[in-house]
Amino acid sequence: MSDREWHKSSYSSGVNNDCVEVAEGQSVLVRDTQNRELGHLAFTTPEWTGLLNTLKTSQR
Repeated sequence: MSDREWHKSSYSSGVNNDCVEVAEGQSVLVRDTQNRELGHLAFTTPEWTGLLNTLKTSQR
């Protein structure tokens, strides 16, 4: 996916280098910063939006 521009997710804490990278496009790709070679997860825009909304409203 060299045509994608990856960036650190604003939801990553950075604590202990626990970072997630995201690349947006027709689908949203998510990968572990420390294990890029293991690949990524792909989400449709509605799936990604739903996941973020769930995380925002869930109790921690």
